Amino acid sequence: MILAVDVDYRDSGAVVAGVGFEDWSAPDPEQLYRSKIESTLTYEPGAFYKRELPCILTLLEEHQIETELIVIDGYVFLGEEQRLGLGAHLYSALQQEVSIIGVAKKPFKDTPAEAELLRGKSVKPLYISSLGLPLTEAKLLIQTMHGDHRIPTLLKRVDRECRKSTQ
Repeated sequence: MILAVDVDYRDSGAVVAGVGFEDWSAPDPEQLYRSKIESTLTYEPGAFYKRELPCILTLLEEHQIETELIVIDGYVFLGEEQRLGLGAHLYSALQQEVSIIGVAKKPFKDTPAEAELLRGKSVKPLYISSLGLPLTEAKLLIQTMHGDHRIPTLLKRVDRECRKSTQ
């Protein structure tokens, strides 16, 4: 299974969601997961992973999700220097057994041009990074995802799911 994840921060906590799917071109997920996180760290510039990584790991553990690849909202590597981003830290936390694709909506300082991916009729690129599979393959997989617009349908869906209340 492939898992796309996203986190929505609320007050001092967060809601993390995941959509599971087998087919990259699927319009709908096969599985939906959501976990409420009572307390998160505050945002630290340049160290976003410290805030988001525990949320993703909680979702995986709480729902006992087994996956071969995770798509995150963000970067695996940051900038031209390829500093470790959220995706690289997630890859390490999962003992380098699960491939990670980062899909970012905004460029990080000095993001290399090869990270850019145009989808649909958009002139504004997505920024793709990966670990566990080549960047060219990661870009092709994101390109083939369902949806006629810049953001693939399932990535929009996981964004909506994390914004829902968990009560």
